[in-house]
Amino acid sequence: MKVVLSHLTKIFPARGRGSAGTVAASNLNFEIPDGELIALLGPSGCGKSTTLNLISGLQKPTEGKIFFGDDDVTDLPPENRGVGLVFQNYALYPHLTVMDNIIFPLGNLRGKERMSKPEMQKKALEIAKLVQIDGLMDRRPSELSGGQQQRVAIARALVKMPRVLLLDEPLSNLDARLRLQTREEIKRIQRETGITTVFVTHDQDEAMSISDRIIVMKEGVIQQIGKPQEVYDSPANLFVANFLGTPPINVFSASVSGEKLHIGGSAVLDVPNAPDGEVWAAIRPEGFIPDENGPLSCRLGELEVMGRDVSVVSFSDYSVNEKIRSIISSESKIDLASATVKFSLKPKKVFLFKKDTEERILFDIG
Repeated sequence: MKVVLSHLTKIFPARGRGSAGTVAASNLNFEIPDGELIALLGPSGCGKSTTLNLISGLQKPTEGKIFFGDDDVTDLPPENRGVGLVFQNYALYPHLTVMDNIIFPLGNLRGKERMSKPEMQKKALEIAKLVQIDGLMDRRPSELSGGQQQRVAIARALVKMPRVLLLDEPLSNLDARLRLQTREEIKRIQRETGITTVFVTHDQDEAMSISDRIIVMKEGVIQQIGKPQEVYDSPANLFVANFLGTPPINVFSASVSGEKLHIGGSAVLDVPNAPDGEVWAAIRPEGFIPDENGPLSCRLGELEVMGRDVSVVSFSDYSVNEKIRSIISSESKIDLASATVKFSLKPKKVFLFKKDTEERILFDIG
């Protein structure tokens, strides 16, 4: 089911006299193609959960329209939209078994869609097998692990085969290993069902790994939409560059003069066709090449061994980050007795942004 948001805005009313309302979502315009998994990504308070609630019908927009396919669902109540919702806290009924939790939505069907109890149980078992909890049907939520409870919540959302599946921070309560396993399961389930899915998260690793496309938001405004790798490789502004990537991107106060990027007075990279002026220079951790004759010199801190890679921690008076983290091969040699470490830079891993607007400045990479 294709989902279209057209000029969608949500403003929460002011609480006090003379204060302005809060704009949680501002003029959102995007389309989710049928069968895709889209991640709404951003920090707390950016409007991603509000956007999900607008799609679900739990909140009404101040302005704009929402379409499921060709149907205008803007004024439809949630129960008539054909959406499945999975929340962060699972919201399972503690006194019901897994079977009864899953079939609960089916009990509310009326008319031609009404099902007998054996039909509901058969449908619930089919969905339980899909999410791999069919051996747990007689248990209650208190007898399940966090990951199993999350699968029950997903099964309950899927049992009516919704037109759109909405997941609001569904992995936040799981430990690191379970998060990884469950996000892989969510991706598998979405591929097998083909249901259009919206996944809300503040975790860029989750968004990058699970989604067909990501929508990066800040203060209710869309910053960039694209395939995860494309957004990572070509951020539209400094906010997006900072938000994507682990370790985070390294930002320097720099300048461009004569088509050369200068950091601390040293020309560190050719930037053909970049205009002269003060800039923010952002360098991905994997964009550093250890080089005894490299133009970028930093004060050496320590090495953090991560198996196949090594993280070089260094410092610079021109760095916005407290620490500069450079990811290099474990085979690279770094002289720990030296006070400094020098780098050459990979042009494709260096991004320039305007000092005032923080918008991207393009230059020829060659």
